[in-house]
Amino acid sequence: MVRHRLVNNGESQGSIVIFIVFGVLVAVGAAFYFVLAPYIFKPTVDLWLGDGIFRAQIATDGVTRQRGLSGVDKLDKDQAMLFVFPVEGRHEIWMKDMKIPIDIVWLNKDRRVIFMVKNAQPTSSKSGKYKPETPALYVVEFPAGTVDSRSIIIDGKATFKIDMESVK
Repeated sequence: MVRHRLVNNGESQGSIVIFIVFGVLVAVGAAFYFVLAPYIFKPTVDLWLGDGIFRAQIATDGVTRQRGLSGVDKLDKDQAMLFVFPVEGRHEIWMKDMKIPIDIVWLNKDRRVIFMVKNAQPTSSKSGKYKPETPALYVVEFPAGTVDSRSIIIDGKATFKIDMESVK
């Protein structure tokens, strides 16, 4: 009688380990793409206002509008953040947890400047809240000093392209 003995040379175990490692890498990559990427790779739009052209990060949902520029250490002179709301209103901007002073500009549905705050300072308290007296659909935050240096004025018109269907 001949006895056959199976010899395990480690190839099957190595294949299993490679398969598990590959699966973990795919899961981590998917988590990064679906969870972290929106916070790292923020959508932007070119925005013209006054005599400036700005690369503006877009905030179109409640989470990104609430976070805004909180935690940002520096804005270059050609950077901004554009808040897009689903309906016009007296949308309030709160400077809590901000690290830098900013200029804030509210735009109506026609993208005309209706209200501005220059050099709004960071705060850790309940103060530092700003809102326009008339309804706005958009708010733009710039580095402090931009309103003056780029000749942004009341009734000035902003130009940018945005997909309003993505606004929540």
